[in-house]
Amino acid sequence: MLFNSYPFIFVYLPIVLAGFFLTAKYISHRAATFVLVLASFAFYGYWDFHYVPLLFASITFNYLIGRQIERTSRRKIWLFCGLALNIALLGYFKYTDFFLTTINEISGSSFDLPHIILPLGISFFTFTQSAYLVDAYRNEAAKHDFLTYCEFVTIFPHLIAGPIINHKKMLPQFTAAETFHIHMENIALGLTLFAMGLSKKVLIADNLAPIATNVFARADSLTFLEAWIGAISYTFQLYFDFSGYSEMAIGLGLMFNLKLPTNFNSPYQAKSIIDFWRRWHMTLGAWVKDYLYIPMGGNRHGELRKMRNLFASMLIIGLWHGAGWTFIIWGALHGIFLMINHQWRRLKINLPQGINWAMTFLCVVICWVFFRADNSRDALAVLTAMTDIGHICLPNGGFYENHLAFLGSYGVEFIKWGIPGSLLNIILGLGILGFIVVFCPNPQMLLSKLQNRPRRMEALASVLGLILAFTLLAIGHIESEFLYFQF
Repeated sequence: MLFNSYPFIFVYLPIVLAGFFLTAKYISHRAATFVLVLASFAFYGYWDFHYVPLLFASITFNYLIGRQIERTSRRKIWLFCGLALNIALLGYFKYTDFFLTTINEISGSSFDLPHIILPLGISFFTFTQSAYLVDAYRNEAAKHDFLTYCEFVTIFPHLIAGPIINHKKMLPQFTAAETFHIHMENIALGLTLFAMGLSKKVLIADNLAPIATNVFARADSLTFLEAWIGAISYTFQLYFDFSGYSEMAIGLGLMFNLKLPTNFNSPYQAKSIIDFWRRWHMTLGAWVKDYLYIPMGGNRHGELRKMRNLFASMLIIGLWHGAGWTFIIWGALHGIFLMINHQWRRLKINLPQGINWAMTFLCVVICWVFFRADNSRDALAVLTAMTDIGHICLPNGGFYENHLAFLGSYGVEFIKWGIPGSLLNIILGLGILGFIVVFCPNPQMLLSKLQNRPRRMEALASVLGLILAFTLLAIGHIESEFLYFQF
């Protein structure tokens, strides 16, 4: 069930909201928790109920291992067993085909690929529960019962694609008395955030998707402009898709009086790769820092080991995103850029902020080409076209050839345009989106600024109501799913 679907918006969400608060009021808080857990399992099983037992088994196993770690003296052995099984589960479902394909390519063997279907959200609930086991080992795990732990793992706003939540911060919210009472301010703010995220997904990301898909499907035959339009379109599509999902998730959490962590803070406004990773997928960055980078030694053992730990962390982030060499290259490139950025800071090299932003954004776009391409060959083909300034082409016929024919003497060709839509409209649209992501506050920042300004909030509500009407009408007109569901 997608957040951007009529069944979710008009059926599932109202029923679950009403069921949760009515059960809390007329039966008990524990019964309301059970209702929310049951609804979350139903949400997960809507795609494929066959994987519901797998999710439940993973939750039960990690809960029991965590309790065993807390009560035994052989904590390290139990931690190792728990993490090993989590990694093995993720490895089997996500990386078996990739591993066998790599062996076949290197050795010339012909192992059959099982083509295992990836359970939705497995990367997210595996990371969430692995962090819980590590915190239990550190004596930092919050006290809880099995039902509350189930709620922590399965709560439907974050289950499929995050944000990745931390049990120390979330479990007290699950059991707090005020969580079980309707707070109209939270519902209003939650609905506002949900509407903003929904609009970003439906009106922006879904309309950029056909452009990016068209370009990357023709990687071997792109012109200079087509390659740049495809790369920039995907750069914006991914941001509005994933940040839109995160804002919907945070808004849904607020409706249930739960404050999920912020996952994006205007990452395309970053003026360094270090700053970018403090703003992009923030909960993943925090997880990697707390459970990989620091345990590997962080920056405590000299500059060389710090660089090694940075690079290794980014490689793991790349592999976590997908079973393919393009994701590994994407992570490696970010690791290299981070290492360069840290050395740049050590040397105290100062450049104008505009140049810093341009260099950072260019690096991010280059990396996204590998992230999006089907394989490394296609990625290199797109990047080659992006540097082929001698192959600038415009659409033939109409305005361009009639009024810009003189550009032909400068090497510009007029060809049949391969990207759906008007070139001028696409460039104008990308320019407007670029202005929004670089200069405008993100939805959560905007709401925090306007919360104590009722007149401006009323104006925002009016504009958002109109946008939401267009969004609801647009749902279903374009085939749509959230990009991070595949991870």
